[in-house]
Amino acid sequence: MGLFSGTPPDNLGVRDGRLAPPKPTPNNVHSQIDKATDPGHYIEPLRYQGDAGRAWAKLVGIVQSTERTKTVKSESGYLYAEFSTRLMGYVDDVEFLLDEKAGAIHVRSASRLGRSDFGVNRERVESIRARLAQE
Repeated sequence: MGLFSGTPPDNLGVRDGRLAPPKPTPNNVHSQIDKATDPGHYIEPLRYQGDAGRAWAKLVGIVQSTERTKTVKSESGYLYAEFSTRLMGYVDDVEFLLDEKAGAIHVRSASRLGRSDFGVNRERVESIRARLAQE
């Protein structure tokens, strides 16, 4: 890990079917929060059509093939990965949670350090969304 990797949060994982709440700082996005009350942090979940297992396998493949990414935890329907920046080694903690009933994969992506991420977490999720749609 880089000089600016920070310490992994201790509140990650799934509790009562939900990912950890968003941080109060603007450097994170979350799909399980109310868009109307927190539009700055809200991001649409990753939607899929068809087989949930197939969509999940695609997602896992995309995450694992991304440069400077380390899979920390991979379970049935839950994935936690650390994405690191090239130069400074900043780390973002990214979690995915499969919601088969909704045909969606929820996501929480948050920078460990600082206040601003210049939109990197949102851009990452949108990039993953685009790759899922292509495959």
